Amino acid sequence: MSEPIELNDAWRRHALLTTHEMAAADRAAIAAGVPGERLMAAAGAAVANAIQRRWRPQPVLVLCGPGNNGGDGFVVARLLAEQQWPVRVMLFGELDQLRGDAAWAAGQWSGKVEPWQASAVGEVSLVVDAIFGAGLTRDLAPPVLDMLAAVRRSGATVCAIDVPSGVDGSTGNVRGDALHAHCTVTSFRRKPGHLLYPGREFCGELEVAPIGTPPSVWNELAWQCTAANHPDLWHQRLVQPRAADHKYDRGHVLVLGGDIMTGAARLAARAAQRLGAGLVTVAASPTVWPVYATALESIMVTPCRAEPVDEWAQLLTDERRNAILLGPGLGVGPLQRSRVMAALATQRACVLDADALSSFADDPGTLFRCLHPRTVLTPHEGEFSRIFGHMQHNKLERARRAAQRSGAVVVLKGADTVVAAPDGRTVINHNAPATLATGGTGDVLAGMIAGLVARGTPAFEASSAAVWLHGLAAQLVGPGLVADDLLRTLPSAQARLYTMITPPNIG
Repeated sequence: MSEPIELNDAWRRHALLTTHEMAAADRAAIAAGVPGERLMAAAGAAVANAIQRRWRPQPVLVLCGPGNNGGDGFVVARLLAEQQWPVRVMLFGELDQLRGDAAWAAGQWSGKVEPWQASAVGEVSLVVDAIFGAGLTRDLAPPVLDMLAAVRRSGATVCAIDVPSGVDGSTGNVRGDALHAHCTVTSFRRKPGHLLYPGREFCGELEVAPIGTPPSVWNELAWQCTAANHPDLWHQRLVQPRAADHKYDRGHVLVLGGDIMTGAARLAARAAQRLGAGLVTVAASPTVWPVYATALESIMVTPCRAEPVDEWAQLLTDERRNAILLGPGLGVGPLQRSRVMAALATQRACVLDADALSSFADDPGTLFRCLHPRTVLTPHEGEFSRIFGHMQHNKLERARRAAQRSGAVVVLKGADTVVAAPDGRTVINHNAPATLATGGTGDVLAGMIAGLVARGTPAFEASSAAVWLHGLAAQLVGPGLVADDLLRTLPSAQARLYTMITPPNIG
């Protein structure tokens, strides 16, 4: 980031902190006068409370590691034992080797500390995983792997402190192995690894506990501006319809339709309508014009010949068409490359999806030279690799680097879709159900983004909002979802959103 980004309280509220940022927050809290022992006591109390809310007293095994995560575990053990829960503690390492706050917490535990021995797990119904926290930087050692295997064989329920041991809190990568936790309790803020796969699937129900970290710590953090996607971050930038609007006030989306997979462009065009574009036009070759015209009653369909003169350039001269979508079902080749470049040359808002990106697989540099800040790229992993190459980074970092390299907003799709802006802002989406993994849903998303940017919403906020509404609409559909269902539920999803962001009338 070349310049600092001004972020409001909503960004801080939904912030995702890397392990380094979280460690810096703890140091800043201590420097501000909050003792580390108090932070650890509060973190352990939050875990103990979470356990007591979920389960009745039962045999508990607390697995403590050699650092602060283990210290939290000792606090949990003490608090549960004080409530008459039968508690055992095992320590990975030597008691006299503990330092700092972890040593203090261990000193508060008056019970036995058992040696680390996987064969001694025995009969236990609940395990507290306090071995390693989010800052794990290497693969788990064999003694820990053996213990995780023993716990898995026992069938015990698992509550993890911070993250399940083995999950990298900054990336979501699993370093050798990890237990699938029923719940995970973390402190102050979530980490990216809580939302990124595969780590996310190990966390179970995630609870974030306040532990007394003062607001002043934000002044000391070199934060990368990453947050969990939420309406708080972008709803104020959504351009709302006004009673006096006419259709051209609400934007006009131009969609380029393909000759073979005509359903993709039709889904995208309808989605742009559903997200509020006042007008949508689909341009298609005369050979398939009847297919589009018959299916799209409230959407204009115009013929677009490629020869003897490409009529696409003529369609772009109408400046009222303020948002352009290319890619869904488009096909790949030189003609499509030239049409993408012509659209980008207008400097209007452009959404490039699917084949519009793959057409530049052999020459991504040409694409990058044409991109501008009002462009949104919506690749899945395969398309991302075709134009950005195989980056050796986690998903969050790949999306961030791609946005900075291209100068466009990048929506790297998946169960944990990441939206990244060139200025460094990134969000990770976490409301998408598994039912979205079916053909056509990506075309709907591209159309949704186009509909929002046509209305005047900035590219990053439009992309974040569309991704969130896409997930909510899928939740409303439920099992058996096909892409067409999203179009029918988008009005309900938007109604839910407006209920969330509109203050109640109490006059």
